[in-house]
Amino acid sequence: MSDSLQLQVHDLEVEVLTGVYSEETHLPQPLRISVTVDIDMPERFEPDTPLKASKNYMDVKHAATDGLPKDVHFTLVEAVAEHICDTLFVGDPRVRRVEVRIIKLAIAEQGESIGITLVRGRK
Repeated sequence: MSDSLQLQVHDLEVEVLTGVYSEETHLPQPLRISVTVDIDMPERFEPDTPLKASKNYMDVKHAATDGLPKDVHFTLVEAVAEHICDTLFVGDPRVRRVEVRIIKLAIAEQGESIGITLVRGRK
């Protein structure tokens, strides 16, 4: 089994212009976004290992929040997930795989989670 490192930022609530139906297309919708990033890592992490040996969690958070354009309407939440993946792949060549889970909060009727999970590997 090979070693791996996953950075995780879960349950961010973000307002995003998304949706297909007319009632969805004029106002941002609340989404719950979770991101898991697999990255290359050094052989070992010692007590004095610097941050540059890993990835800053805030980069992952930024890709799912401020990194999303506020003036772009994403018809599908899958396109929101693609944008997050692209941002993370472009931002760091050590990123090997990104998993984005998006829950559409506005359509839940009884607290259920309705959404998608998109997983992309570096090509």
